[in-house]
Amino acid sequence: MPVPARPQKQTPPLKLGSAPGVDRRTAERLRRGQMPIDARLDLHGHTRDSAHRALSGFLAAAWDTGRRTVLIVTGKGQGILRDAVPRWLNEHPNRGRILLVAQAQPKDGGGGALYVLLRRRR
Repeated sequence: MPVPARPQKQTPPLKLGSAPGVDRRTAERLRRGQMPIDARLDLHGHTRDSAHRALSGFLAAAWDTGRRTVLIVTGKGQGILRDAVPRWLNEHPNRGRILLVAQAQPKDGGGGALYVLLRRRR
């Protein structure tokens, strides 16, 4: 009789500022904008589809090269991208690369930008 496959560990959805599995000091440093930003992606001027592709490609490249802290600028505007980006961060394979997401400090874009802490590549 075949052995049933083990269910894979379900990764909880990302929520702004929620930091399961991240030590408190690191989470607080990210929220305060005190971690060095290794890469930036500005989505101004993108359509929804091109922004989705750019975000996925950017996260994959940042993770592949060992970058840890990235800034994603969505802009404050009409909020189309600002609302869509958190959903896209929760999609596979993006979610598997991310530990923590926090709203950026005003110096880095405030409500129109997000800090993303990527997992270490193993």
